[in-house]
Amino acid sequence: MSETENDHREVLPLTGVTVVSCEQAVAAPFATRQLADLGARVIKVERPGVGDFARSYDETVRGMSSHFVWLNRSKESLALDLKHPEARAVMDALLADADVFVQNFAPGAAARLGLDAERLRTRDPRLITCSISGYGTSGPYRDAKAYDLLIQSETGLVSVTGTEDTPAKSGIPAADIGAGMYAFSGILAALYEREVTGAGTALEVSLFDSLVEWMGYPLYYADYGGTPPPRRGTSHAAIAPYGTYAAGDGTEFVLSIQNEREWAAFCAVVLDDAAVATDPRFDTGSKRVEHREALDEVIGARLAGLSGETFGARLEEARIANARRRELSEVLEHPQLGARDRWRTVGSPVGDLRATLPAITVEGREPRMDPIPDVGEHSGSILAELGYADEEVARLREDGLL
Repeated sequence: MSETENDHREVLPLTGVTVVSCEQAVAAPFATRQLADLGARVIKVERPGVGDFARSYDETVRGMSSHFVWLNRSKESLALDLKHPEARAVMDALLADADVFVQNFAPGAAARLGLDAERLRTRDPRLITCSISGYGTSGPYRDAKAYDLLIQSETGLVSVTGTEDTPAKSGIPAADIGAGMYAFSGILAALYEREVTGAGTALEVSLFDSLVEWMGYPLYYADYGGTPPPRRGTSHAAIAPYGTYAAGDGTEFVLSIQNEREWAAFCAVVLDDAAVATDPRFDTGSKRVEHREALDEVIGARLAGLSGETFGARLEEARIANARRRELSEVLEHPQLGARDRWRTVGSPVGDLRATLPAITVEGREPRMDPIPDVGEHSGSILAELGYADEEVARLREDGLL
């Protein structure tokens, strides 16, 4: 690491915090990568050989998994067989200097390995533990498998996503991301509390609870409205017009009308017909939702004679919130990312890769963008820090611990 990189790391908010994580897949690695972005040292404990099974989800990034590349920069990899008789001694030594321990084992596995919160926090009351599970540590679903799509289905996300005819999963792992972000924010809160009280705490986050929280508006809508919000593709169940509309040349814009002022301006400027605003079918928000099909027919007829350039110019003139519906290839070259210098290069076992900066910007400080580790890349150096001699490390490798 260069002197400049070291200086940047020294002033990041979580510099000096050590996180040990027995993690795999998405939720826990996403949480710990956010901590690493902010300067924490994250030691990722993986299975010897294959490592985190997210490493083999696909091979699209020059032979590496797109998921793994996204979730694991700036970490150190320790390959350790946690079922080996000598693994507990290594983990105890590792955790003796840790501030945070994160795990997303299957239910009951942490206790069998001696890594449950009760045991660890009895040894070190300042330790913050975070357990990420599918459905929580109690209840009839406690032991159920909990992949992202399964949680999206159980929480109703699939039921409100897609078109009127076809429900669909979210295109991103929403349950995993939600749980990862709640784990990240919970750990930050626990670190702050420890500064005040001197004591750590045990945190629990489940994918199910996280996504149920994100389903708040549809749940209230269904509970008090009597029916679930209908699936509307890119449209909104409770607001109209809201969604994707095309000009005569096929250029698509996604737009949103949030109030009556915007509605009047949309009709007068974009549709060039102020009378539409006072049509008795459309003169309130609830009526526009009720008569959505007729409304879309009127809008479509007015837009059919416009070019995409004119459509976009009128939306801007009327100050209507809008966006281009971009394909991923366009997002990669998005002018906003380029103008704000949001791309960096990170190292990896397959060479340099480009990556977007963390969403949290710390004023005046360059974020940490260290390499993505190979399986067990740091095993030797980590054990050396714990006091293991070279000969002992070699023996442990021969015995299959590493």
